Amino acid sequence: MGLKGGPTQDEVMAVSLAKLGLRPGDRVVDVGCGTGKVAIAASAVAERVYAIDRRPEAIAYARAEAAAAGAENIEFFEGDAVEIIPKIDRIDAAFVGGSRRLPEVLNLLAGKVRGRIVVNAVMVGTLQSAIESMQRLGIFSEAVHLQVSRSAGIAGGVMFKPINPVYIIVGGVGCS
Repeated sequence: MGLKGGPTQDEVMAVSLAKLGLRPGDRVVDVGCGTGKVAIAASAVAERVYAIDRRPEAIAYARAEAAAAGAENIEFFEGDAVEIIPKIDRIDAAFVGGSRRLPEVLNLLAGKVRGRIVVNAVMVGTLQSAIESMQRLGIFSEAVHLQVSRSAGIAGGVMFKPINPVYIIVGGVGCS
């Protein structure tokens, strides 16, 4: 695949989407969309998904994945989320998979999102930044530490190999 950051693990995506609580008719923004995996999954429920990434190679990859999946309700934006978010008229939920300019992104989302905001972080510094920003904005609900291990063969038996842990930070309207 070759896209830095890689796709969100299925188990992490399942928990993140559950925390977002998407409903039919929702308009969702995916900040730092990367491979497009979360945007495509969200598009199965949401009316519209706005997928944002500053990397042209990520947008190209995500666009191809969305086309292959038949997800026609995703609009792709290449550029800085801080410049793009204000141009989106309605946002019901937001998934943030990238950490670039996170406090600024959360400031913007806190003023626009009608429902939940979910941030995925692999670095402790990003976890701390997300929690502090959401607390300052009065939208912090919870943080979840998710550790997934997958089965793998060993000496004719089965063992579990851990995948790097992910932090899922949840906030939004009515979450304080």
